[in-house]
Order: sequence, then C-alpha cells, then structure tokens
Amino acid sequence: MRRRPDVHGSSAPEWSPARLLAALVASAAVALAVLAGLVLAVIGGLTEEPDERAPARRAASAAPDMTRRDAMAAAPMPTADPHDALPGPVSNQAAGVLELPRATGVGPADVPTGFPRTPEGALAQLAAIDVTAMQSGSMAGVRRVIAEWAAPGGPTSETWSGVDGMASLLSAAGLSGAGSPQLAIVVRPVMGLIKGTVGEDFAVVCVNFEFTVTVEQTSRIAIADCQRMTWAGDRWVIGPGEEPAPAPSVWPGTEAAIAAGYRDLRYV
Repeated sequence: MRRRPDVHGSSAPEWSPARLLAALVASAAVALAVLAGLVLAVIGGLTEEPDERAPARRAASAAPDMTRRDAMAAAPMPTADPHDALPGPVSNQAAGVLELPRATGVGPADVPTGFPRTPEGALAQLAAIDVTAMQSGSMAGVRRVIAEWAAPGGPTSETWSGVDGMASLLSAAGLSGAGSPQLAIVVRPVMGLIKGTVGEDFAVVCVNFEFTVTVEQTSRIAIADCQRMTWAGDRWVIGPGEEPAPAPSVWPGTEAAIAAGYRDLRYV
C-alpha cells in the first residue's frame, strides 16, 4: 500500500508542475519509470468553514478580506510521495463527489464559460481555462488564454505557471514554442477540491488533472493546479496576487489522492 501524504511537510525539494511536465516528456522518449525517482513536494488543503455571521461582515473593509484571501491562498497543503503522480492502483475507497456545472457558452480565447457564481462554478471555470491552455500545445496558445482570463494584478503571459509548464514541456520535447503536429496533449480534470471561500466573489480551488502526452510514445501523469478565482462582471477569472501554494499532484482515484482531500468531479 502506498504511504499516505505527510501533512507535516517534507524536507524534499519542491517540484513544480512545469518540472513534472518536462520529466513526463522525457519519459515518453525513454521510459515512464524515469519519473519514479522525481522528488515531488506538494502542499494540501484548507477549507474554510461556513460562517453564519457572514451577512453581518459584508460591510467590513476590503483590507481584512484581502488578508484572509492571502492567508487562504498561502496555506500549505499535505505532501505526497514522488511516485504518487504516476499511474497507480485505484482505491476501493469512495472519494466523494463534487458536482460541477456545465458551460453554457464559449468565452475569450475559446475557453468554455457561463459557469454560475458559486465555488463549484469557479472550479469548473479553472478546469476549462487550464484544459484550453495546455491542449493548445504552444506558447502562443497558453499566453492567449491567460491574457484573457486573469484579473489585473494576477498572473501574466510571462509569470503564469501554465506558461512555465508549457515552456518546460516543449523544451523537454526538443520543440519550438510553436509546438508540433507530432505533439498531442490531452488534459482531463478528474478530481478537485475547494480550498476555501471569502464571500461570494472569491474562492481558492484546485483541480487534479490527468495529462496524457504523446511524443513518439504516450505517457501519463497527474498534474494539479490551484488558483485564486474572483468574480469579475459575469464570469470567474484567475484573481490578483501570488499563485496559491501548490496542490498535490497525485494520480486520480488512488488512496493518496483521496487522503489529500480530492473528490471526484462530476458534471451535471
């Protein structure tokens, strides 16, 4: 049985999703077992308890809210074994289900949108942003997405972790920023969690994706993304501030994924 994630932290160096993606491409050219030696430090979940006094606090100033948002985003998450990002045995244990709304339209940069003003809507929007960006298979594709889906003060076309991840993936594959017809990327949002909310317009949500990357051979790995999501006008966008503490990248459906707090995603 796999060792459960250590919620007390780890002395191992951190591996970002970008480095995991680069290693995944290398494994497609060599062997998936190469990834077994990677050191993955991941940090786990904080879910804010519902506050019955919330209506009375809506008149509070923006500064305390921003402090709460920053603290929630920065809160560490449990660590997982390095090999937990690789395909592994599916657990008999039920993970629980997060029901997500379906998109009702297509927004800027061809990203599905129309999700409601709920934490589940925020999670569904983040999943749509990441899937569209990463399946573009090019630097232009990920930059176009983040330019349209980040609030002022949020990640940019140079600083977003998704841009870093695509650059690492293409570099490891020996490709230019334009990608290649030989490169195929399929991204599936399989599990997720709602780390917490502040009011109705802010949520920190995390999605655990199954990445399938083909470059001559096909390899699979779990990559997680955790972002601040803020309601802007009529849609969720990635909010201002530092990107949250990394979410655990663990193979969906395994004991490690369930122990990390992930739930299965079901679109309704």
